[in-house]
Amino acid sequence: AAEDVNVTFEDQQKINKFARNTSRITELKEEIEVKKKQLQNLEDACDDIMLADDDRLMIPYQIGDVFISHSQEETQEMLEEAK
Repeated sequence: AAEDVNVTFEDQQKINKFARNTSRITELKEEIEVKKKQLQNLEDACDDIMLADDDRLMIPYQIGDVFISHSQEETQEMLEEAK
């Protein structure tokens, strides 16, 4: 048999606050994972650029929806700033 449980307004407020905080923590954890992946991608790109032997190589760098070619040095600087 199910028993009716009395929940005061104050208790309900605490339950709601807990639920909101738990939801926010989950969102923040997901955001941290996305940022970690972005940082790893930037570090990988920096490593790949350093391994390139040709200083005259023009490297496409995405800005918004467009790719713009820059020199190896300029692209390296842009990647460092993005970190």
